[in-house]
Amino acid sequence: MLAYQHAYHAGNFADVHKHLALYALTEALMKKSSAVTLVDTHAGRGSYPLDAPETRRLGEYRNGVLPLWQQSPSGDALLDGWCRQLAAHQPATALSVYPGSPWWLARTLRDRDQLTLFELHPGEQRHLDAAALPGEARIRHRHADGLAGLEAMLPVKTPRLAVLIDPSWELRDEYATVAATLERVMRKVRHAIVLVWYPLLPQGRHHTLLDGMKRHGLRKVWRSELSRFEATDQPGLYGSGLALINPPWQLPERLDESFRQLAALYGPPATHRSMWWLGE
Repeated sequence: MLAYQHAYHAGNFADVHKHLALYALTEALMKKSSAVTLVDTHAGRGSYPLDAPETRRLGEYRNGVLPLWQQSPSGDALLDGWCRQLAAHQPATALSVYPGSPWWLARTLRDRDQLTLFELHPGEQRHLDAAALPGEARIRHRHADGLAGLEAMLPVKTPRLAVLIDPSWELRDEYATVAATLERVMRKVRHAIVLVWYPLLPQGRHHTLLDGMKRHGLRKVWRSELSRFEATDQPGLYGSGLALINPPWQLPERLDESFRQLAALYGPPATHRSMWWLGE
């Protein structure tokens, strides 16, 4: 599990899918005045230079963030707003750095809010500690297992809680572990908003997660799946999935429209689909 380093995949289409949702979610959260606790259970480095040896090795950002950057403005308010935030993170006019989820969460922090970043990998944690994140005084860094750490935090002191769960998914039992963790989290904080990213792989392992969420009785879940490539029997990521629990009002409709626009921007064979399950 500790072999995973996201720098090899930084800025790929799955990052774009996930961070567009995170951008829209945090924008919606900050429309209300009440304080919110934000949690990132698998934070990573926080920022990724695109010329780093690891990122250049696979160059996955060329099929992810780069096409969107090159075609902005797209005419879609969400996509264009996200690109403006991305541009503000660059040291110059060219796209040279891709911000990870800690930055997308930290940029919205107000004095009454708090962000907790969990990272278990010691090397990634050192990078994260050195990252220049906005609102650092309101950020807690935790070198610990994020799922266990999240449960230990509950209940939080703020009226609202929003969580990103984005594991490496290197271990097969992670799918069942995350589903079980979600059941316990939602039992303790029923109003929590949780965004879970999962990979679409030929083996279809994500069904263990989704079936587990249903079996545990989770409700008000909106799913989004962005397929970037054809699903074949070859190994590797062909698509990106999101499960959003308790989404803010009208956010799924807005995201669905923007993700369809993103798939059109990528061109065939890229597609997007979304669906709800509301529970009993």
